[in-house]
Amino acid sequence: MHIAAAPQITLIIAAALGLLNVWLGIRVVRVRVSRKVSLGYGEVPGMEGRCRAHANFNEYVPMALILMGLIEMNVGASRWLWAVGALLVVARVVHPFGMDRPAPNPYRAVGAMLTFLSLLLLIGWAIAIAYGVKI
Repeated sequence: MHIAAAPQITLIIAAALGLLNVWLGIRVVRVRVSRKVSLGYGEVPGMEGRCRAHANFNEYVPMALILMGLIEMNVGASRWLWAVGALLVVARVVHPFGMDRPAPNPYRAVGAMLTFLSLLLLIGWAIAIAYGVKI
């Protein structure tokens, strides 16, 4: 039985995003341990923002990675896929810094907008592939 190799671009982007997810989790755990907060936000300044940054990451990133993997399996390696993946990584790095600051602020806005842009590009590309449009 032949096992197909994982899509390399998606694999690398997923690894980078995995590291970011661990970092986001550590940011939450450090505050929880230092302030003895087991559940919720414990009225600790900044705790809600850190928890939401971690949750927000886990709400958007899985769909993006699924789309990237399916696109790469259909079209192969692509500079455009690298670009969209890199855009997503940048978005997800910037966003939590915005969650640490009072709203509105440019970090949160830019992180959110770049995340949505990445997803919309991947969604459009996936639909084009499904309908046989060459990009």
